[in-house]
Amino acid sequence: MRRLALSSLLLLIAAAGCHKQEPKAPQPAPAAAAPEADAPGKVDTSSAGKAMVKASFTDMAGQPAKLEDFKGKPVLLNLWATWCVPCVKELPQLDALAASGFTVVAVSEDSGGAKDVQPFLAKKPLKTLKPYLDTQNALVLQTGEQGLPVSILYGADGKEKWRVRGGMDWTSAEAKKLLSEAGA
Repeated sequence: MRRLALSSLLLLIAAAGCHKQEPKAPQPAPAAAAPEADAPGKVDTSSAGKAMVKASFTDMAGQPAKLEDFKGKPVLLNLWATWCVPCVKELPQLDALAASGFTVVAVSEDSGGAKDVQPFLAKKPLKTLKPYLDTQNALVLQTGEQGLPVSILYGADGKEKWRVRGGMDWTSAEAKKLLSEAGA
């Protein structure tokens, strides 16, 4: 039953593309969120203050990991997949951010795990970014997200500061400002 639910979730994500599709007709925004919060590349602070998600994931060797392992410094969680064009476009920028000393936890949501991700990354010139795997999509489910990529910044205290749905230019002045305000 769980495998069926997971397959349905993966099918939903694949059908939706890499990010949420725009509705055909404008719909009023919920009162609790700013209308621009769901726009790709926009910063959303509506979940600010929420605790770090507890879902576990693995490193490429299959060893367990969790976000709490990184608590004590700002952490940028990036959920991505090999089939997602905006996700792949961000990887070199996230690698450069990791090389600068910022903690970036890039977690692939590919259901095939290392057998899909390892050959894909072997073709990419990533030097610092350490990839992780979430073949069960536990992080996507616990964060309440419906598409990829999504990046969530947690402060040193383990509380969410903001999140960005869709691709972001991590070399932009806006991104640098956001990260510096978070203590990076």
